[in-house]
Amino acid sequence: MPKLKSHKGASKRFKLTGTGKVKRGHSGLRHMLTSKAHKRKRKLGTATLVSDGDVRKVKRMIPYQ
Repeated sequence: MPKLKSHKGASKRFKLTGTGKVKRGHSGLRHMLTSKAHKRKRKLGTATLVSDGDVRKVKRMIPYQ
């Protein structure tokens, strides 16, 4: 069997944790930051887990990570 190709856009956006969960970053932290609250910007900087409905789809795009 040939090797599977990973989705390059997904491999840059998602990482697997040690237990197999999928981490993602938040959007909305690139520009127009003066109009956003400090608390909101601080929370956007932390990573979070991908929702349960999307995990299967994302894991299929990053098979060897």
